[in-house]
Amino acid sequence: MSFPHPLMKPVVELALQAGAVILPFWRAGVEVTAKSDDSPVTAADMAAHHVIVAGLSALDASIPILSEEDANIPQTVRAGWQRWWLVDPLDGTKEFISGSEEFTVNIALVENGRVVFGVVSMPTTGRYYVGGAGLGAWRGDNDGALRAIVVRDAPPTGEAFTVVASRRHSSPEQERLLAGLSDSLGDLQLANIGSSLKFCLLAEGAADCYPRLAPTSQWDTAAAQGVLEGAGGEVLDLDGETFCYPARESLLNSSFLALPAKAPWRTKLLELARR
Repeated sequence: MSFPHPLMKPVVELALQAGAVILPFWRAGVEVTAKSDDSPVTAADMAAHHVIVAGLSALDASIPILSEEDANIPQTVRAGWQRWWLVDPLDGTKEFISGSEEFTVNIALVENGRVVFGVVSMPTTGRYYVGGAGLGAWRGDNDGALRAIVVRDAPPTGEAFTVVASRRHSSPEQERLLAGLSDSLGDLQLANIGSSLKFCLLAEGAADCYPRLAPTSQWDTAAAQGVLEGAGGEVLDLDGETFCYPARESLLNSSFLALPAKAPWRTKLLELARR
């Protein structure tokens, strides 16, 4: 099919190429080093970074790139950007190091702080997700199949309300929110999964909500936010405003809530999150 944005198809191809250069390092005893913030980085992160930067530069050299592996760009420079790429060459490095399949390649096009579209690929399976607000969202598989995906506004009859959580990160605030949701909506089913795949579960209608009241970085979320928005979802800050990516000094995100845009429990979720 022909995607509605001219850069979608080449960015999907680029994300898959980055995944292909990651795979030889997976479960191969790759050496791990620590960055200045103590987060891990491997040769696989850097190999994917170089492939993505070269590919995006070849697509349009006028669009600057902010990658996790080259993020030391002054805020004064970034403040002048109107449109840029926001990239995590290997999201879920800890999952990758542990041998899990739950790591992704994330590439988002951002314009004036809002995600235009995002691509999330899963190197171990060849699956990818692509989408953007007003553009639609799709899941592609390594057999060539491509299907449109949409969120679900409520769980199917007889199924529990499913909340997506991180395997590694929570907070007391998040635990209180989950307890409040359980009191309001009944027993919850928790879907624990790594990396930006959490958003993708919502986007394809396999889960209902992803609250994150613990730290993330801009490159962790932007691409998958595009997918979710294209599928009829939204990502909100705790004031109920659309989650954006301004050129702040800090590249850390504030807390957010990912959910279907027409969820009947939207107001209740925001009330619980603000407590």
